[in-house]
Amino acid sequence: MDELDPMDQSDPMDQSDPTDELESFTRLMQTLKERAKSRPKGSYTTKLMDGGVEKIGAKVREEAEEMIEAAAEPGDSGREHFVYECGDLIYHAMVMMAWRGVDISEVAAELARREGVSGLTEKASRKQ
Repeated sequence: MDELDPMDQSDPMDQSDPTDELESFTRLMQTLKERAKSRPKGSYTTKLMDGGVEKIGAKVREEAEEMIEAAAEPGDSGREHFVYECGDLIYHAMVMMAWRGVDISEVAAELARREGVSGLTEKASRKQ
């Protein structure tokens, strides 16, 4: 029998796969793409998409400011608020992506392309 590591804080009964949570991004993207096509009445997403880049962009800016403010809040409640605001920002960014016809997999591929490359080097390689 393997010895337990006293420094290991993980729950040995927790069999969850961390990728399960990331699949929610794929499911949300699919829903947003469907909403972009069907524009169901009464949908908040439809309201945003009908407002175009101006309306969606205003929400992205608002949520980014709220996320930044929440990042400065101390303690566990500040951390929870920060996570909540990150969710809002990511949701609104994904609405913009769906409006523009960009899938989350394309963004993931772009991040993978940059992996292991210095941010300064990557920025310098962009066309001016």
